[in-house]
Amino acid sequence: MQVAVSVPLFEAIAPETAGMPLYRVVKRSLLGAIASGACGPGDTLPSETEIAGAMGVSIGTLRRAVDELAAEHVLVRRQGRGTFVASAHKEAAGSAFYAVEHADGRREAPQVALISFARGRVEPGPARALHLQAGDAVFQIESVHSLQGVPTVHDRSTLPATLFKGLTEKRLREHAAALYPFYQADFGITVLRAPERARAVAADRLAARLLGVAPGQPVLQVRRTAFGFDGEPVEYRVSIINTTHHDYVNRLSRPTGPR
Repeated sequence: MQVAVSVPLFEAIAPETAGMPLYRVVKRSLLGAIASGACGPGDTLPSETEIAGAMGVSIGTLRRAVDELAAEHVLVRRQGRGTFVASAHKEAAGSAFYAVEHADGRREAPQVALISFARGRVEPGPARALHLQAGDAVFQIESVHSLQGVPTVHDRSTLPATLFKGLTEKRLREHAAALYPFYQADFGITVLRAPERARAVAADRLAARLLGVAPGQPVLQVRRTAFGFDGEPVEYRVSIINTTHHDYVNRLSRPTGPR
């Protein structure tokens, strides 16, 4: 059910933001309202006139902030209906964050098989990515994604236990294949961006067995850190991809403004 957000949630610009481009301050304020849960996924924002009046800024300044958030898939504009906080629907999440497709360009939702689920202590690499301390509790998830019936991606995800309280293997197996809509629906965690680093590596024995390749065969390793609305990391993922018949596709676009 869609809920209309109350105008008083949006406050006038604070004096300490002096010197920062005004539209960036407005954007930060809007993100803050979303990160706090005051504006939930699917909620309808007040009109631009109402928000601009509450913040004490011009319509043009507000619109520039909203334009950036819409380009980043945080907000969604619907003609004749208004502006909404984006929801991580399965189809949208797959399109935005799933970058593996057949070499001929065919795209499909993967068939996901959960290999393991465990609670443990964070390892050094994920700890750095997730801003955790040595020994902090995490959930570790392993899965295999098949495309056209062929095991193609081996995923290892690490989640901070403090953010995913109550996560169990049963809940994980019951949800739809896409993890990000599950994070949002069950834990109120929306993935906003997920920068990645990729390199060629040799398949280890586990990846070779799960993906049906020879040990030592070249495969693509993609390391991803997913961030929420508040800019904090919520997931660290290492994907091993068999690129014999599939490609990793990154569709770059021009940034919408200064960072």
